Amino acid sequence: MMAHGRNGVQPPIPQWQPAHNPVREFETTVTFLEMNSEALHHVTPPSNVKLMLLRAENITPGFYRYLYGTVGRDCNWHDRKLMGEEELATLIHADGVEVWVLYVCGQPAGYFELAPREKATVEIEYFGLIAEFHSLGLGKWFLAEAIRAAWAKQPKRVIVETCTLDGPAALPLYQKLGFVPYGQSEKEMEISG
Repeated sequence: MMAHGRNGVQPPIPQWQPAHNPVREFETTVTFLEMNSEALHHVTPPSNVKLMLLRAENITPGFYRYLYGTVGRDCNWHDRKLMGEEELATLIHADGVEVWVLYVCGQPAGYFELAPREKATVEIEYFGLIAEFHSLGLGKWFLAEAIRAAWAKQPKRVIVETCTLDGPAALPLYQKLGFVPYGQSEKEMEISG
């Protein structure tokens, strides 16, 4: 049965149009940090929540996209959103890459990704918590665990980068746990969506 408007006239059928995704431009300062020897910082996990940190072996691209999207939502992470399934799978399943997932009371709460680099270097390539878990006092402990996992790979150097889009607490936290800045650059980003 066809729906008719007033006076028995059929309303016009709306034409499909692609969603309008305006381009947003951001200027950010990227700070590059390094640690040349293992800084032994024992950080006690919060006692008020049930925690589990597991390495996601052979992580599926779908679960990885969920983690990347939810952790990076407020920091404008976008690079890996643009990748096709095969390209993303190649990156996250590359030799030496490790993805570790933090669970809080059985729910994914954040992740970090370790990637080998040349000259016996390991990069903490991605690190973060989902916004809903920011207020539980997990950041310092979680970063200490990421650093511990990186040094377990026995590199000579661990590196990480952060930018002003990551929020004001990121750079001081990295420095507090032993990272030292070795460079900065200005970056302009265009993000659609």
